[in-house]
Amino acid sequence: MARSIPHSASYPQPVDQVHRALTSERYWRDRLAEVGGEGAELGHVVTGEGTIDVEMAQAIPAEHLPPIVSKIRPGDLIITRTETWGALDGGRATGTFSARVDGLPGEVTGTLTLAPTGTGAAITLDGRVEVKLPLIGGKIEAVIAEQVVELLDAEHGFTEGWIAANG
Repeated sequence: MARSIPHSASYPQPVDQVHRALTSERYWRDRLAEVGGEGAELGHVVTGEGTIDVEMAQAIPAEHLPPIVSKIRPGDLIITRTETWGALDGGRATGTFSARVDGLPGEVTGTLTLAPTGTGAAITLDGRVEVKLPLIGGKIEAVIAEQVVELLDAEHGFTEGWIAANG
């Protein structure tokens, strides 16, 4: 059974400024260097006119994993993530994301929406995590969902600062 991951992040900057950051290769390189963790790598990046498709790899060291995860998947976890953003359309943009862990039968997937707020912009994430393991899948989903939200909060903080510094 899948677990929902709702998340929202507000920005004081307008939608077009946030979107410019999200579709900039430099932003992704800087973000991964700052909050991607040790050994994080940016894979392919495909940009178009106001669009981007990014693939990255991140690792969670084994010593930071809860015992329930370490029992079924010893060693560091290597996570492959993708994120896409479409062009602005009517002051909004949509995207998708996914993440999978090598050696675990599960995935994190969802959609992203960038929209204006009264004074700035907000990104709303509608995600889900599913781990297909009998009996313990739900426990692992809970751990992953918690970790995803912590990562999203760190990425939000970075993004807000990056946009303020880089326009």
